[in-house]
Amino acid sequence: MKITLKLFASLTDYLPPEARYSNIVVMDIAPETTIGQLVEQYRLPEKLVHLVLVNGSYVTPQKRPTQTLNEGDVLAIWPPIAGG
Repeated sequence: MKITLKLFASLTDYLPPEARYSNIVVMDIAPETTIGQLVEQYRLPEKLVHLVLVNGSYVTPQKRPTQTLNEGDVLAIWPPIAGG
């Protein structure tokens, strides 16, 4: 099934080189793939996976290891961002 993965800020470094400018990857994943499995697949450091949205809805850290994705979902991940 196809989903869209969007990584923001410093997390774009973990995308394939051809996707770093757009920060978007459309990918085929197996049914029942979890957010946690995709985080592991892209080797995203857990401390940098701060804000996670699926189709614009926040996913709590407790649900990420087990929440599965569905056909057409958009998974967006941001690192912690400090401002001043």
